[in-house]
Amino acid sequence: MYLYNSLSHKKELFTPNDPKLVKMYTCGPTVYHYAHIGNLRTYIMEDVLEKSLRYLGYPVKRVMNITDVGHLASDADTGEDKMLKGAKRENKTVMDIARFYTDAFFADCDKLNIKRPDVVEPATNCIAQYIEMVQKLLDTGKAYFVGGNVYFDTSTLEKYYVFNDHDEEDLATGVREGVEEDTNKRNKNDFVLWFTKSKFEDQALKWDSPWGVGYPGWHIECSCISMKHLGEDLDIHAGGIDNAFPHHTNEIAQSESYLGHKWCNYWFHVHHLNTDTGKMSKSKGEFLTVSLLESKGYDPMAYRLFCLQSHYRRNLVFTWENLDNAVTAYEKLIAKIATFKAEGEVEETALAQLKEKFVNALNGDLNTSLAVTAVYDVLKAKCNDATKLAALADFDKVLSLNLLQAAAKLRKKQTQEEAASADPEIDALVAARTEAKKAKNWAEADRIRDELKARGIEIIDTPQGAKWRKV
Repeated sequence: MYLYNSLSHKKELFTPNDPKLVKMYTCGPTVYHYAHIGNLRTYIMEDVLEKSLRYLGYPVKRVMNITDVGHLASDADTGEDKMLKGAKRENKTVMDIARFYTDAFFADCDKLNIKRPDVVEPATNCIAQYIEMVQKLLDTGKAYFVGGNVYFDTSTLEKYYVFNDHDEEDLATGVREGVEEDTNKRNKNDFVLWFTKSKFEDQALKWDSPWGVGYPGWHIECSCISMKHLGEDLDIHAGGIDNAFPHHTNEIAQSESYLGHKWCNYWFHVHHLNTDTGKMSKSKGEFLTVSLLESKGYDPMAYRLFCLQSHYRRNLVFTWENLDNAVTAYEKLIAKIATFKAEGEVEETALAQLKEKFVNALNGDLNTSLAVTAVYDVLKAKCNDATKLAALADFDKVLSLNLLQAAAKLRKKQTQEEAASADPEIDALVAARTEAKKAKNWAEADRIRDELKARGIEIIDTPQGAKWRKV
């Protein structure tokens, strides 16, 4: 399997440290508000990556954090804690906010068939691990304490900007909107490992530490949660492309300084979902959620298909028209699958050929667009329906589009509709009209048609014969 590694800027053959267990870490949500569908694009593609690895025979342990403390309004350690911001907005406690939006996040994941990671760890569970890491970084001269906070000293690194080719002067203090210079820092790129009450008196969640009562910085939680559950070597770290800097950059800095060796081999970044006006963002006010899509009548599976039709390393533009196109494609796909009958033996040679195209798509840097094309290849393949259904069931272990389930549901609905519209008397009249037409008794055929029309019945002549429906 070849994956694009954001760290090396090239596709690389995926080789885990231990083939018996792939260690995968994915950045979780900051649970101060609902996840928007742009956030969920990242989780969909991470889900496909995990399922692809399992499909290809790799055992996987996937860990994800829940950020319920420490993520400030600016990713560069300034402004109000996002969790406190959410609590004030809704007049609730921070932990009430965290529980509510954590549940809401996983409810959205369930609707989109996103598998829950093997381990989900809230940031507030790991205070002891943060303190231990911060203390070691202080002891080894990688961090310093000033103005009530502990900072990581980026001047101790050979290279800080590991995901890009920026020189130190290329990124000024205002790397992101709203970032203000912190005069306590020795270097403008230094970042906070631990805040104390000396800086944020109104912080809701605080813990005792060797440096005073305070709380951890955002970046340290992923390092410690990963090491707690996956050890000192990580195969894959995944997240949105906007996390590459500063979040993932800072994770690497502190983790490798703490460990004394390389931490993670492969970095998997999913690009943005954009609207006509740019990147989808909660900070802009209104944003699209799965619940909003459902309220407008959209099946979450149509949104999942919409995401799978594009490569994860390309920005994806959301418009209602584009989503409508995905809906149409999904409904046609399910309608075609619903016509297949599970009869006969699976043709193993044909199945193997169909699977080969699908596997090649996954192995080619998780090319979900080609994987979806492999699904359409099944529909038109020259093999029996049993083989087609076997291939579709196999592919859906990764794509998770409910292909066979949705087709079965559609067949059941069609059967119920046919049963509800059954009427022996009307069936007999329609059959009599058909016989009259065969006998070229047009007057009788017209009479029956008019009689049925007067009773609110419309006859529809099709190549398969006459059908009727109530109007």
